[in-house]
Amino acid sequence: MIVRNRVLAESLMRATTRVAAIAAAIGCAASIAGAQRQIPVAVQHSFDLVRPLFDGQRAFDQTAFMDQYFRWPGNTGFNASIHRVEGILKAAGYVEESSAKPGDILTYRIEHRPMRTPAWEPVDATVTIAGEKEPVLRFATNRNMLAINSFSTPDTGVLAQVVDVAKGTAADYDKASVSGKIVLAEGNVGRAFGDAVQKRGAIGVFAYNMPAYTQPAVHTHSIQFGSIAYDSVKKSWGMPISRDALDRLRAAIVKGPTMVRVRTASKMYPSDELTLVAEVHGSTAPRERFVLSAHVQEPGANDNASGVGDLSEMARVMGTLVRNGSLRPKRTITMLFGLEITQTRNFLADDSVRTRGVRWGLSLDMTGEDTKKTGGTFLIEKMPDPSAIWTRGDDHHSEWGGSPVTKAQLVPHYYNDYLLARCLDQASTTGWVVRTNPFEGGSDHTPFLQFKKPGALFWHFTDVYYHTDGDRIDKVSVSELTNVGNAALAAVLTLTSADGETARELVAEIERAALARLDTELALSRAALAAGGDRAKETDILRTWTDYYVAALHTMTDIEVGGSSPETVAAIDAAAARVKQGGEQRLATIAR
Repeated sequence: MIVRNRVLAESLMRATTRVAAIAAAIGCAASIAGAQRQIPVAVQHSFDLVRPLFDGQRAFDQTAFMDQYFRWPGNTGFNASIHRVEGILKAAGYVEESSAKPGDILTYRIEHRPMRTPAWEPVDATVTIAGEKEPVLRFATNRNMLAINSFSTPDTGVLAQVVDVAKGTAADYDKASVSGKIVLAEGNVGRAFGDAVQKRGAIGVFAYNMPAYTQPAVHTHSIQFGSIAYDSVKKSWGMPISRDALDRLRAAIVKGPTMVRVRTASKMYPSDELTLVAEVHGSTAPRERFVLSAHVQEPGANDNASGVGDLSEMARVMGTLVRNGSLRPKRTITMLFGLEITQTRNFLADDSVRTRGVRWGLSLDMTGEDTKKTGGTFLIEKMPDPSAIWTRGDDHHSEWGGSPVTKAQLVPHYYNDYLLARCLDQASTTGWVVRTNPFEGGSDHTPFLQFKKPGALFWHFTDVYYHTDGDRIDKVSVSELTNVGNAALAAVLTLTSADGETARELVAEIERAALARLDTELALSRAALAAGGDRAKETDILRTWTDYYVAALHTMTDIEVGGSSPETVAAIDAAAARVKQGGEQRLATIAR
């Protein structure tokens, strides 16, 4: 762009400087490769331990293995994925818990929980308009086309008229006769199944419900997987369909009554829900834990075979370090592999004494994306902080979207900035792009917060292949898996063995992050006031951020193993006082 006058040039320079300052303050952009960072000594030591050992190709191989399967609790692919991780653990020196000796550091167990409904897995499906040779949909190219819990049709399929009920409102159904027919609707397949099959006697449903971020006009054959209620009486089926299928079906219906042959094949059988729990036992405070979760179910490669791939390789690296004598964490490191959210909630709910010792939780979900192919960016979803109330500047919600958060729901804690710093440490050597988003929920980090534990999410979004049959192994990046795995390992190993010196270095790090954030918010508030904004609102924002960070610093008493020393307590108090003073000084500049 050509700058045509000095005023414009100066304005552009000020804007560029401010944007850069904001990005640096809150870590929305990756650090420039090689940029100087104040990395705590213990953090650097953790990176030095894990970087030579972490093998992104091994994480990729686990991801590729899981990508073969449509994984759902209790089914063949889900269980095979669990057992492959078990093999990785055994090879790395982990011992099955029931056979472990008292001094064994590396252990694992597989928990079994009976399932209330049968395990389900798809086998095949086709949809063909009568009189046409080419199927509208076939399982070989659209493995998400059969809704979870769908029953099989007879081998020859079923032939029935398809009826379009548009958006599927009550009024739409009142205008249609759907009993004994196949219903075509726009909306959630589960809702359409309930309305058409369970309430009105349809024999099955097609449902189109592709969100805009999947770019259905471009990816016309994409289908997001969906589920219907398990109904052993109706024994029917549902199908989420692609944009192309919707258009073909509607084009046929416009011409007159349209008969469609549908063939479905699925397996259902009794099974248990498995959860694999692996642990590296702490030497000094074994009841205190850092818990990591990676869910196994869902059919995608990135979602979430990549999270399992990363965590399995993290487990292997830690096993190697324990066996060669380089690692003995003072606190316990727990790793969960199982059903999303349920696995973490069960772990926290099953043993209240154990849960009291949980210090931090981290969910690894969609960690391996090739960002050039998916459009998704690596994100740290933060615990609820003021950016979830006032989302402005370089803070943005993902297209997943967030619900409104109140000041009463804020969780002041150092954990957000701590995780961001570890990712930026990794980015400073690789050029990895690191961003954050305000709290939204929806993965394994939410149970931690529900149990009043610090919990955050490592993920990628927006992804045009999210939950679609395009989420396959060719969309996974070895380097992305490596970056996430190394950053997560450094974060875990540092906190699980932190001494007083480390705690005080981290206090200084959070103080710097707090003051930088206050500068960012001050710049945003000044801009808002210059544009006619409400002074009381801007004062409230700055005061809330100040209070948030003062409280966050006071949560840092849990970092030093064995409890904070007087020196650490003094460092925390002094840093909190400086941040409070810094906030008051900044508030004073906009109060008049």
